[in-house]
Amino acid sequence: MLLDTRTLYLVAAMVAAMLGAMLLLFGKQESIPALKWWGSAYLLGAASVAIPTLASNALGEWPALALNAAGYAACGMVWNASRVFHGRRTNLPGLFFGAFAWIATVMTLPAEPAALRLTIGAGIVAIYAALTATQLWSDRRRTLQKRWLAVAVPMLHGFVLMLPILLGYLLLQDDEKFSGSIWTTIFAIELVLYAVGTVFIIFMLVSERTVTANRTLASIDPLTGVFNRRGFAEATSRVIEREACAGRPITMLIFDLDHFKLINDRFGHPAGDEILKLFAVILVNTLRIADLSGRIGGEEFAALLPCSLEEGVITAGRVREAFANSGIVVEDGPVDTTVSVGVAGGPAGTELEVLLVAADAALYKAKRGGRNRVEVAKELPLSLETWRRRTAGFSRQPRPGLNPSGVGR
Repeated sequence: MLLDTRTLYLVAAMVAAMLGAMLLLFGKQESIPALKWWGSAYLLGAASVAIPTLASNALGEWPALALNAAGYAACGMVWNASRVFHGRRTNLPGLFFGAFAWIATVMTLPAEPAALRLTIGAGIVAIYAALTATQLWSDRRRTLQKRWLAVAVPMLHGFVLMLPILLGYLLLQDDEKFSGSIWTTIFAIELVLYAVGTVFIIFMLVSERTVTANRTLASIDPLTGVFNRRGFAEATSRVIEREACAGRPITMLIFDLDHFKLINDRFGHPAGDEILKLFAVILVNTLRIADLSGRIGGEEFAALLPCSLEEGVITAGRVREAFANSGIVVEDGPVDTTVSVGVAGGPAGTELEVLLVAADAALYKAKRGGRNRVEVAKELPLSLETWRRRTAGFSRQPRPGLNPSGVGR
């Protein structure tokens, strides 16, 4: 016994309308444009399904055509919502392409067979589903393991949508049998499941973005825009581990702005803040993309470079020279902008704390030596023992059931 298709369409329309209103309200409260797009698309899609279902006998040919076109426009809005969510511009021609294609289909093809029209309409929806999935795939970045569901749902929607329609069209050429077949019932049920599933995916994406944004804010220095101490430590730990696996050396640079307290006392803290921001800009612009930089103290900055010690010293000199030649002038006169730099390098696997201690010792040597200079740590403190034990342990660790000499117990 088949479910009443008309009832299923009404249920799908009501569910879509409620979800659309929720998305629209949440989008306005949180000022998320993509949610407004998704909510509006759901409301428009719900209207395009509910009105023809309730008033199919009272609608004329052109109102019915307009409602159908609005439904395809709603599919285009869902695709554009995914574009807006990832910071891309809306594609207005693409938004209305499905609606115009449907109007052209109705005006070109004869009224019979209806199954052919239904198949073409399902194809339009499937194309928009594929475009939505493609958009989510192209913006997956590093969260692919969390985005597979967001990509799979619209693709599955397009497949499930086309399969019953195509099979119904191929197996049931009689329009009356087709309209009352199990395929149209499956289509109506799938609409409900897709509406609910898509909203779940939407909130998953929004939640993921919110968590990422909060994590980023917790790792960034709000004044200079570079990593704060916590963010710098987390990022450099990953780089050190990566370079250790590749057997490449690393170099740590620590910068301390000279006479910064006198700058604050003479020119005021706003001027001091501008000096800090200027140095952060110079530092980032001088370093390579692969290098990391952060503000680890009041006027103290650090940078981790995946390179040899010699290359690190050259980079430190460039930063020092660029900052010294910045030539800032305020109302009270020119500002002396110099920086002292401590440099320490180590082989693959050198620990972050070891590099910081060695570079900090070199920095104080630069301060005592007259400032505005680069000093290099001659040697690392007692170090690397943790790394050596960790790497050597894998080769020397006895197998289960063997004593250290390799002889079974």
